[in-house]
Amino acid sequence: MRLDKYVRVALQTSRNDARQVIKNKTIKVNGKIITKNDYFLNDNDSVTYNDKPLIYKKFIYLMMNKPQGYICAKEDKIHKVVIDLIDDYNHNDLIIVGRLDIDTEGLLLLTNDGILCHMLTSPKKDCPKEYYVQTDIEFTDEDILVFKEGVEIYETVDKPYKCKSASLEIDKNDKHNAKITITEGKYHQVKKMCKSVGKTVTYLKRLKVNRLSLDEKLKPGEYKELTEEEIELLK
Repeated sequence: MRLDKYVRVALQTSRNDARQVIKNKTIKVNGKIITKNDYFLNDNDSVTYNDKPLIYKKFIYLMMNKPQGYICAKEDKIHKVVIDLIDDYNHNDLIIVGRLDIDTEGLLLLTNDGILCHMLTSPKKDCPKEYYVQTDIEFTDEDILVFKEGVEIYETVDKPYKCKSASLEIDKNDKHNAKITITEGKYHQVKKMCKSVGKTVTYLKRLKVNRLSLDEKLKPGEYKELTEEEIELLK
């Protein structure tokens, strides 16, 4: 692998910035300063940046606790975007896995692993996603059956769609609150499902994707890199 590519990926920076880092004589290979961008690295070579080990990671996996007021996009002329909350990774490489509405909080994944992204978002994969929801009207036991059988929503005014079977777990202490698990990702799906049974969502937060739960230590707007164990929970 070329040294400039190694540095770009390892530092999660741009190609030009990686080349500048090399030019600044801050990169050593096996203890020797290298200033050539096209220097070819072997598998056993040791690379350091400012005399600290520089580890190449092909894939990056981030978990964010998305705050309200941000949209899931890389840029927008009107709204704030989640990508601006990330300051130490190459934004161009990151894929936002799925979408959360501007007023929805919770678990958001970002990665440069296209295969994993497809596995988590493809309609054919039936990846479960769990949400915590609050509504203006209490849920009922009848709603549980309706969700299980498949709620009918409207993607547009004249285009009905029957959702796949979903789980509705009502909070016994406050029936305005519930956990909803779906295996799809239609536009505003959870809100539309609740609307179909006569409720308006007043608060929505994603708690879980597949077997991975939101890290409760993350405050809204904070993010972290996933551990190997956490990555496995997504597969």
